[in-house]
Amino acid sequence: MKSIDELKNEKGELDMNAVKQIIPYDYPFLMIDKVISLDKTKITAIKNVSSNDEFLKGHFAGFPIMPGALMVEGMGQAATLLIRYNLDDHHKKDVLAFRIKEAKFNAPAFGGDQLEYECVLLGQDDRGALVQAKAKKEGNVIAEAGLMLAVVDRKEFRSKHSPVYK
Repeated sequence: MKSIDELKNEKGELDMNAVKQIIPYDYPFLMIDKVISLDKTKITAIKNVSSNDEFLKGHFAGFPIMPGALMVEGMGQAATLLIRYNLDDHHKKDVLAFRIKEAKFNAPAFGGDQLEYECVLLGQDDRGALVQAKAKKEGNVIAEAGLMLAVVDRKEFRSKHSPVYK
């Protein structure tokens, strides 16, 4: 398995295919199109909201906006990438939402918008991490939250909670 640094292109970015090799998400639930910067303390990732995104078809009927919960999900996926970048054996771990604190939504996102997820690592140990996350549109913060994420052993967690992995 390649390291995360080995998946970066010459600009230091991760495209969608690289992201899918790091976190266990795929369309239609992958909320990151690419990562434009990633270091040990900060990540900046991009989500291009498309008018064809499934979630826009019913939220809201006649006024399609990206659900706030999916903006938080996108911030969480970016935070997951940041946390995994700090784990030597990230492929043996799952990173899970543990707590979402003080989520705020300042403006909507529509089809055609480009969101920039910016996450800063505030602290991390072998059990989890604390991240401050923002979603920006045209440089303006439209959503933000404090995220606490748990880091667990993948095999142990999955075998405990799913009969498929026993």
